[in-house]
Amino acid sequence: MLYHDRDYKRCKEEEEEVELGRSAFRRDFGRLLHSPSFRRLQGKTQLFPGDESDFFRNRLTHSLEVAQIAKGIAQQINAKCPEFREQEIDLDAVEFAGLAHDLGHPPFGHNGEKALDECMKQYGGFEGNAQTLRILSRVEKKVQTETDPSDPCGVSSLGEDRRLGLNLTYRSLAAILKYDSEIPEKRNPGGKLHKGYYASEKPLVDAIKQHVGMPEASAGFKTIECQIMDIADDIAYSTYDLEDAMKGGFTHPMQLLAKVRGEADLVAKLLEKVKEEVEGATEQDIYVALNDLFPFNGDDEKEQVQEQDQGHKRGALEIYTESKVIASDAFMRSAYTSQLVGNFMRGIGVESRQGEQIRFSQITVERGIRIKIEALKHLNYLLTIMSPRLKVVEYRGEDVVKTIFETLVNDAKEGYLLLPDDVQRMYRRLPDIESKMRLVCDFVAGMTDRYAVEFYSRLRGAGASIFKPI
Repeated sequence: MLYHDRDYKRCKEEEEEVELGRSAFRRDFGRLLHSPSFRRLQGKTQLFPGDESDFFRNRLTHSLEVAQIAKGIAQQINAKCPEFREQEIDLDAVEFAGLAHDLGHPPFGHNGEKALDECMKQYGGFEGNAQTLRILSRVEKKVQTETDPSDPCGVSSLGEDRRLGLNLTYRSLAAILKYDSEIPEKRNPGGKLHKGYYASEKPLVDAIKQHVGMPEASAGFKTIECQIMDIADDIAYSTYDLEDAMKGGFTHPMQLLAKVRGEADLVAKLLEKVKEEVEGATEQDIYVALNDLFPFNGDDEKEQVQEQDQGHKRGALEIYTESKVIASDAFMRSAYTSQLVGNFMRGIGVESRQGEQIRFSQITVERGIRIKIEALKHLNYLLTIMSPRLKVVEYRGEDVVKTIFETLVNDAKEGYLLLPDDVQRMYRRLPDIESKMRLVCDFVAGMTDRYAVEFYSRLRGAGASIFKPI
C-alpha cells in the first residue's frame, strides 16, 4: 500500500476537514508556501549573488523549478508504470518535497554551511538537510505543544521547548529526509561536513519511521517521494546552473569542452566525483557524455554524414560561433537547457516493490543519463563555483557568518542581547549551552544574504540606523 492512515498523522493531532477536498498533503504544501522560511529563500544565493542581476536564480526560484521537475517525474511514473497507475504517487507530496528541499540552506550557500558547521562542531554540527528538517518540525512559529496566550514563547518558563514548527504529516517529513544518519554531537575541528539529521531530531526521525514504516534490511530509509525530489534537484542544479553561468559570461559549451580536453587534472577530479554515483564509470564515459551534451565540436557522426551529404563541413570558426550563440542568445540558451531537462527526465524509471515496500520503490536512472547529469553538475562546480571571481564571494560570506555567530554567543559581552526579543526570551529559558548554541545557529542560518551583510555591517560600525529593528 503506497499510503496508509499513519502517513497522515502529525506530532500534534489537529481537526482536519478532509471532506472539503483538501488533503493532508495539500495542507502541508500550503503551510510551507506561506512560511517565512520559504519566503526568505528569495534572498539566498543559488550560484551568483542576487544583487548582481535579476536574471540569476536564487534558492526560491531553484526550489520552484525542482518542484516542477519532481512533479513531472511523478506524473511520468504514474502514467507509465502499472503499479502506480493503480495507486498513484501523490503529486502534492512530491511537489512539497521539491519546494522544501533547500529550506535549511544558510546565507551564502555551501560556504555559509561550512562556516556554521565549524562553529557548531562541538554542539551537534550544522548541515543544510538537517536544518530543513529542524525548520519544518521546530523553528517555524506555527504550532506548539501547548498554547498559552499569556506566554507565547516557544520555550516554557521551565525550559521545555514546546515548538512543533509547521506540525506536518510524518509522510511529508519523510519526503525531505535524504540522509538516514545521525550527526555526531562532537566532532574534531576541520573534519568533513556530515550529512544527516541532528541528535536533537533523533526522536522525531524515530517517530517518522514508526509511522511511515521501514524498508527491507538491504535498503536505506528513503521514500519514493524523497528519491524523486533528489533526482529532480540534480537535474535542475546541473542544467540551470549551466544556464546561469552562460548568461553571466563565465562559459560556453566549446570552452567547457576545451577545458576538459586540455586539463588532465580536471578530468581526474570529474571522474572521481562521477564514480561516487556511477560505479565503474571511466574517463571514456566522461568524454562520451560531454560530447553528447555539447555537440558543437564536429565529432558527432550523424552531423558529419549530414554535412557530407550537403557538401559542406563546418570549420572551427563556425563551431565556435555556434557555441557562443548558444550561451549568449536567450532563445537558444533556453531551448538548449529545456532540451537537456527533457532528455534527463525521459531516462528516469522505477523498480517497484510489493505491498508496504512499494513506498520505498527504487527510482532508476539510465546509466548514460546519470553520467551526463553528474558530469555536468560537477563540471559546473569545478569551473564556475571554484573560479576566482566566485571564490572572492565565498571568502567574504564565510567570514560574515562566522563573525555574526561568534559575536552572538560571546557570553563575556552578553552577545545574545543582539538577538531579536522573542529569540532572546527563548535563549534565557533554555537550560543548557548546547540548546542555546543551536538556537543561535537557527537564527543565523535563517538570515538572507543581504540581512547577514547588514547585520555584519552594524557590528563593524557602518551599518543601518539604530532605529531600524534587528
